[in-house]
Amino acid sequence: MKNDNLKLTSSEIGTLWGEYVNGTMTDIVNRYMFSIIEDESIKNLFLIALETFEKQKKQIVSFLEKDGFPVPIGFTESDFNKSAERLFSDTFCLNYLHLMTVHGLLGHTTSLSVSVRKDLREFYNSCDNDAKNMYDLTIELLLEKGKFQRDPYFYPDESPEFISTKDFSDGFFGKGRVLSATEMISSSLNIKKSIMAKALSIGFSQVTESKEVREFLEHSEKTADENIQALTKIMHKDNLPVPMSWESEVTTSKDSPFSDKLMLYHIGFLTQTAQIYHGTGLASAMRTDLGVAYEKAILKSLVITKNWFDIMVKNKWLEQPPLAPNRKEIAKEKQ
Repeated sequence: MKNDNLKLTSSEIGTLWGEYVNGTMTDIVNRYMFSIIEDESIKNLFLIALETFEKQKKQIVSFLEKDGFPVPIGFTESDFNKSAERLFSDTFCLNYLHLMTVHGLLGHTTSLSVSVRKDLREFYNSCDNDAKNMYDLTIELLLEKGKFQRDPYFYPDESPEFISTKDFSDGFFGKGRVLSATEMISSSLNIKKSIMAKALSIGFSQVTESKEVREFLEHSEKTADENIQALTKIMHKDNLPVPMSWESEVTTSKDSPFSDKLMLYHIGFLTQTAQIYHGTGLASAMRTDLGVAYEKAILKSLVITKNWFDIMVKNKWLEQPPLAPNRKEIAKEKQ
């Protein structure tokens, strides 16, 4: 039996379902940004992104339909107001495309790691290659425009060294040491991701029609700012530069480009993926103050995710993914 004729496993169905829903969300945002961008070089990258997802979307639909699974609704034209005023600057749009590509790289790799069928592995390899290409393109354009925010520079020691004191883990009482290069990986990326989440929350809160959604977005903005401040304080303590904020890249428009459903889902998506990145940061943190900052960020994200879930369900905005067979209910039907 050819392994591309095997039935989809639950994990494979889950990845396809998630890739479709998250992909259609990002595609709507990309389409809006493509419509407002004035810089042709940035616009060209968004065109590539739109064409790439259209190709991937068709393949995902084919995989699901072949095994008899319904295609998710995801996000459609009904979630997009094509006549909306500009809400974000060109610079914000380019940075958004770059960071969402980082999310895509993680998502495609995760999907590949649980795929057994050869056709699915080939598909996710292709998706990963597309994402890596976009990653390169966005960085090159950000560098060309002087908009890429590099991480701090460290200077080389004369030779390798071993940790020789327990004070290495102390970040509270002044006995410890400066941040390590391995800790900087997550610290810098988490600040950048929180900066984007804060700016999006500000923009979305300006245009939403729902008071309930607005209050959620304001809470999300506050939490993102607290996470930024916590990590920034640690970096400033070691005289390290931090990434710039993007609030000024959000216009004063009150005209919503998106449905409340899409905006709420987007912030929920960023909050849930932030837990993954904060967890990675916690695992690599060897300074107690850094570990505490990540623990607090994770707990705050859990609170936001609970509120997000409640609002999504209340408004019937949250699609149900495919479920395992309910054996007890099946047995009851025989009685």
